[in-house]
Amino acid sequence: MNKKIVCSRCVMDTTAKNIHFNSQGICNYCIDFEKKIELQKKNKDYLNKFLDKLKLKKGTYNCLIGLSGGIDSCYTLHKAIELGLKPLVVHMDNGWNSELAQNNIENLVKKLNVDLYTHVIDWSEYRDMMNSFFKADVLDVELLMDNAMLSVNYSLAAKYNIKYILAGTNTNSEGMAMPPNMNWIKYDKRNIIDIIKKFGNIKIKTYPIISTLDLVKYIFINRIRWVSFLDYFNYNKYQAIKLLKDKYNFKPYPYKHYESVFTRFYQGYILPNKFGIDKRILHLSTLIISKQITRNESLKELEAPHAYPSEEMLENDKSYFLKKMGWSTDNLDEYIKRPEIPHDFYRSEIKIYNILFKVYKLIKVLKFY
Repeated sequence: MNKKIVCSRCVMDTTAKNIHFNSQGICNYCIDFEKKIELQKKNKDYLNKFLDKLKLKKGTYNCLIGLSGGIDSCYTLHKAIELGLKPLVVHMDNGWNSELAQNNIENLVKKLNVDLYTHVIDWSEYRDMMNSFFKADVLDVELLMDNAMLSVNYSLAAKYNIKYILAGTNTNSEGMAMPPNMNWIKYDKRNIIDIIKKFGNIKIKTYPIISTLDLVKYIFINRIRWVSFLDYFNYNKYQAIKLLKDKYNFKPYPYKHYESVFTRFYQGYILPNKFGIDKRILHLSTLIISKQITRNESLKELEAPHAYPSEEMLENDKSYFLKKMGWSTDNLDEYIKRPEIPHDFYRSEIKIYNILFKVYKLIKVLKFY
């Protein structure tokens, strides 16, 4: 096995597909990300204009915010209320919320006095869908949660004639490009349906779903904009945590997206053991280039064998996962040992998505949108 090569500036390494290095050993991922940060800095000049545009909207709500209970979405909600906006807050419950996430959501919603809409997916239905993805041996099991979240956000925005979805997505803490071997396109309804049809035992009833063409409709017909709201500010993850703890008794997580028990087990155990992927390199590299953590601090974090604060927490999550999914330890071991099957082995929208994405970028460049 070839030894991993690590970037000399960040901590991205050769487990990331399409990575390459210049003569100084600096990778293309952090070079491209630095350029993105420079472009993002211009957003701050347009904040007041954007707020004025939002406040022109009459009615109960002038924006929509998806709230997961994590740092980014909680801080997005805090800033929106601080700036006088009227958001409809939306939460997706797929049965995997951590207790910390629930407490964070309740504390913010109560203290900020905002309307919260929670979409609950029937657990037996969602478990069957997850088991279908496990049987399919595809990489991105989180496609199920992400697609449902996007579907609910866009459909509710359309229902209430809300033109702006303010997302916790941001350049400073997650702006480095995702390597193509670390996830799948999030609007691939065809992929979800085909995998469920091949391996599942249920009909989809409570699971919301969105396709690439649905996205086109929401963007160009409903005129809904997905806005990375935190890019309008000098967003610092650690300063945000301190503020949220002080004002809302916020409970932080050791790693990004760990507000979901499954997400932390997926990223901390399944991805590295079945797919050879450690997403910590992406999250930490983003914080290095945005100057929120040093490379030496990141390398020290990566010395831990997995993305868990302790072996006890890993074992607790493993036990919880097995019980909730109805698996045995042997089932998990067998799954981990099986080889990966590419998403596009099954029916997929990847080709039409890639074509439409190129068209969309061209339209933005030509300012037709």
